[in-house]
Amino acid sequence: MGFFKKIGNALKKTREAIARKIDALLSHGEIDDDFFDELTDILISCDIGVRTSMDIVDNLRIVARKNKSRTAEDVRKDLKEIIKEEFSSVEELDIKYPAIITIVGVNGVGKTTTIGKLSRYFKNEKKEVTLVAGDTFRAAASNQLNEWAERTKTRIIKHAEGADAAAVVFDGISSAKAKGTDVLLVDTAGRLHTKTNLMEELKKIDKVINREYPEANRYNLIVLDATTGQNALNQINAFNEFVNLDGIILTKLDGTAKGGVVIAIEKDYHLPVAFVGVGEGVDDLEKFDYNDFIDNLF
Repeated sequence: MGFFKKIGNALKKTREAIARKIDALLSHGEIDDDFFDELTDILISCDIGVRTSMDIVDNLRIVARKNKSRTAEDVRKDLKEIIKEEFSSVEELDIKYPAIITIVGVNGVGKTTTIGKLSRYFKNEKKEVTLVAGDTFRAAASNQLNEWAERTKTRIIKHAEGADAAAVVFDGISSAKAKGTDVLLVDTAGRLHTKTNLMEELKKIDKVINREYPEANRYNLIVLDATTGQNALNQINAFNEFVNLDGIILTKLDGTAKGGVVIAIEKDYHLPVAFVGVGEGVDDLEKFDYNDFIDNLF
């Protein structure tokens, strides 16, 4: 399946929820103030967020009046036009090589699995990839990453559990330089902002990368679970205080009716969604395309 079909399947729950509610709304009568108020509630229920939903509907009032929109199809067309305009101001993440991609996020979002899928993605792009098992805090984390390395036939650098994560990264960089690696994917311990020692560890890893491989192209990507909805925004806030985030990987998009959180992320943070998880298979991580996303959402 191509991206359009995969993202279409992943967004099925969100799309059906929006379509059903908009159709029901229009079956009651004209596009008036009550319609716009109820539409705001529909968008909020799909996790687009209160402020973002209100902004979109305010713009829709103007566009619908200008276009003389009357039907559900008209409204969907207007919504797509407005939201695509929002997305167009966010720069796509353009990964240049050699690249060091540090993956951060809280426990349970699927970081290690995502790294495994990323290694497959880059290998499909004919890039040399090395994994760095920088999560030395969680028991069996490096074993889990090692399984992905074997599954995707990717080199891995790891130390014993409890080792200094920055030292593992140091060895990963030395190996990447020696082997001419295109992409170094660095796993990190899942953490909350309340775990100060682990957040400080991120800074230490950052410092080692800057010192040992300044010529590499640096990217910090946060993995977010789409099923957590607006809580994902709180996680962006927490991590942004310790590392400069360059983009987002959204997992479990196929298991939620809250896919609208992508719109809230773009609106509030102007961070590109770089990749989305659209299934459980090793190839079910796709580069994000906002035009396909919005066409499928509405």
